[in-house]
Amino acid sequence: MSPLRFTAETSSNGVLERDFIVGEVPGVLWSPVSGSDHAPLVLMGHGGGLHKKTPALKARARDAVTTWGFTVVAIDAPGHGDRPRAAEDERARAEFRQAHATGDAERFEAVSVRYATSLAERAVPEWQATLDALQNLPEIGVEAPIGYGGGISLGTAIGVPLTAIEPRITAAIFGGGFFVYEALVEAARRITVPIQFLLPWDDEYVDRESTLGLFDAFASREKTLHANPGDHRTIRWIGVDNEFLARHLGRVGTSPA
Repeated sequence: MSPLRFTAETSSNGVLERDFIVGEVPGVLWSPVSGSDHAPLVLMGHGGGLHKKTPALKARARDAVTTWGFTVVAIDAPGHGDRPRAAEDERARAEFRQAHATGDAERFEAVSVRYATSLAERAVPEWQATLDALQNLPEIGVEAPIGYGGGISLGTAIGVPLTAIEPRITAAIFGGGFFVYEALVEAARRITVPIQFLLPWDDEYVDRESTLGLFDAFASREKTLHANPGDHRTIRWIGVDNEFLARHLGRVGTSPA
């Protein structure tokens, strides 16, 4: 098992931010400056073409730390952020650009599905190795409840298969914004933990019915769909259950509901 090595540390407004490496995977850990040991741990995935410290992801992470006392972790997906791109990553990016330039929607979807499948196959073991390393930290340990804070797009394409095979994850937030394919639906059918699902209603790339089919596939007894008007990149999440993870993972000093 690869150990976790911290490489940088900053703090502001009560939040400690530490960059780390596990094997060859770079990540970042946000936690309260003066927090409690074994606080709930939330995994956050980023969108396609983005990275672990996008402004939106960082804002959500800091809010989870300051509001609930959570510890939050994000890692760069293969070929993203601070990670080098393999030949497969470069080829997929070139195909994306060509499909977009020619307006070939079918090819764009086919490339997206193929690349997402590859990214998930590579990223899921990396997330598990990161979890193993984090649980060796005394302030986290095996006692910390774990949830997936997901996000839409690639964060769901990786998060769904991860949650399907990872028993340490006990609640998860997913969302639309990515093409739905059979392997993703099959993974969803194996998930039984509580789910909150976010759906951008007017996504110009992804068929709404297929996304609703993915939500329907989750085997969870507790699952909630939140849909709001908005396209792939412009959406305001109104009416979302902001206490979802706190209710299922527990606040600092409390037990899960």
